[in-house]
Amino acid sequence: MRHLTLNVIHDEHQALWAMLRSMTQLLQQATQQQRTPDFDVLRAMLLYVDEFPERLHHARESDLLFPLLRQRAPELGPVLDRLDQEHAQGEKAIRTLEHALLAYEVMGPSRGGAFEQALSQYVAFYLAHMQVEENEVLPTASKVFTPEDWALLDAAFAGHRDPLTGFEPSDEYKALFSKIVLTAPAPIGLGDAR
Repeated sequence: MRHLTLNVIHDEHQALWAMLRSMTQLLQQATQQQRTPDFDVLRAMLLYVDEFPERLHHARESDLLFPLLRQRAPELGPVLDRLDQEHAQGEKAIRTLEHALLAYEVMGPSRGGAFEQALSQYVAFYLAHMQVEENEVLPTASKVFTPEDWALLDAAFAGHRDPLTGFEPSDEYKALFSKIVLTAPAPIGLGDAR
């Protein structure tokens, strides 16, 4: 049986990966066409990454999933320590990326390479992070958690759902998701590849 918590985490990882891939595609397309990227949609996409994966997804993992795993599988402690540390670094990484994007937009193409490098580093960082969670953390949780553990986690993880995983965005996020979906290229949006 696959538990709701595992489905939510996996779906949210897929949504983040799709968002990062779309951002990379937008940047590559602009570079190939020798034009500046759509800064508005890139800012919206970064806001999504900050609001959902960074603040909600990581908080649920660090505050709920990891402490329970530390109890049930203490041998996973060093891995969880590293993942918690990476979660804590996430906000700084987003600010670095937002700053690089703003510098590119305001100061021009001479700053494009710095943004591209910052985005590439962020993508690599999070792909490695998600792989550890998918390949080490979640399989261990599947083996060691009790039905009571799953009931607690499933209730908590059901509370906040990422709109990019098929759920209706709350009113405050409707404009953000409309902008992303209507402008960004696939796999996230309906925008053209320009």
